[in-house]
Amino acid sequence: MQKKQRLQAPTGMHDILPEDQPYFEKVYATAKDLATFYGFSRIDTPLVEDAKLYEKGTGVTTDIVEKQMFLLRTKGGDVLALRPEFTPGMARAYLQHGMVNLPQPVKLYTSGPLFRYEHPQAGRFRQFHQVDLEVFGDESPAIDAQVIQIFYSLLKELKIPHLTIEVNSIGDNQCRPYYKKLLVNFLRSRQYSLCLECRRRMKTNPLRILDCKEEKCQRVRAQAPQIIDHLCDKCKTHFTSLLELLDEADLPYHLDPYLVRGLDYYTKTVFEIIPERAQPQEGGKPSSLAGGGRFDTLVKVLGNKDVPASGAAAGVERIVFLMKELGMSVQISQTPKVFLAQLGESAKKKSVKLLEELRQANIPVAESLGRDSLRAQLARADKLEVAFTLILGQREVLDNTIVIRRMDNGIQETLKIDKVVEEIKKRLKK
Repeated sequence: MQKKQRLQAPTGMHDILPEDQPYFEKVYATAKDLATFYGFSRIDTPLVEDAKLYEKGTGVTTDIVEKQMFLLRTKGGDVLALRPEFTPGMARAYLQHGMVNLPQPVKLYTSGPLFRYEHPQAGRFRQFHQVDLEVFGDESPAIDAQVIQIFYSLLKELKIPHLTIEVNSIGDNQCRPYYKKLLVNFLRSRQYSLCLECRRRMKTNPLRILDCKEEKCQRVRAQAPQIIDHLCDKCKTHFTSLLELLDEADLPYHLDPYLVRGLDYYTKTVFEIIPERAQPQEGGKPSSLAGGGRFDTLVKVLGNKDVPASGAAAGVERIVFLMKELGMSVQISQTPKVFLAQLGESAKKKSVKLLEELRQANIPVAESLGRDSLRAQLARADKLEVAFTLILGQREVLDNTIVIRRMDNGIQETLKIDKVVEEIKKRLKK
């Protein structure tokens, strides 16, 4: 007889369990506070977009488009993709809703799930979550510095220690084509020392070879010409200004001449923020917690509007994974100060209203409405280390009274139920 298969979450997808929720909420709340302070407005884009958006925006030769998109065909024949990243959708929304006509720059932030079909590993899933910030309509390196500062501050606020900002410039359409030729010429005689994937990339996306995690490719890369030595004057000035801004802000950065980030739309600035204790990727380099850069050509590619832009995203699962690995304890909900115990059906009915009155008075309260044993309820109150337990029984319901019990010494007193909220407020202030 065939064994009954247990239903489980699909490979690479995961449940965010109640014990993990406070970590996720902490990341989202901290990101929201920072985004609001720096003048970013919230936007939510659809979970699915036209697949062509990513082909045009992210790039047809990128791993995301070539290998990682979840595609679906509608009954009308449209090909849609579960969003693998936020930036193209944000740029599409910026164009579609006429934000180009608003005072610039337009600062937008979002968060939520993304989907990529890739090999699941620690901190990396096929459904994962990011916090994303984008700035449209400003070409200043000060905007790049601000985006870096925000994500660095996010991780510091979450108490992630020993962070390093890896930063590079990959030039623009003026200087990058020359560098690509130079790189391909260098690699041609060494192509058989590269992995199969990088040999293919020589024709389609040679910059990605610099990002390869294979050890043999890294050995070749170490001798390759560096793009930073071949920037045009405009890109060089932009990058120098950015580094000066990072110095002024006392941000700990490291120049990584091989950092390219594998998306076609990047221009000039690219960066990643890496912690000392990150889970290593294949090839030994630690996983980044946040990364991004400038994408001055994306809006033009999507909508023929010349709009400079910069942005970045942080991986929520990776941050939570590290917070837990570091032994951090996160408590989002308020710790209950009062426990409401009840005995009997009429007391339960009365308790429902009283709980709402306590909530409106902003008094954190715990209860066990499903239990009838006073001993069991007092044991739970003791375990929660509340200051007071309110006891409501059949006699109290008839008399419109309630018992207040101090949990440290067991002293009890009875008072009118309509006075209990004010009395508890007074006692908690002492």
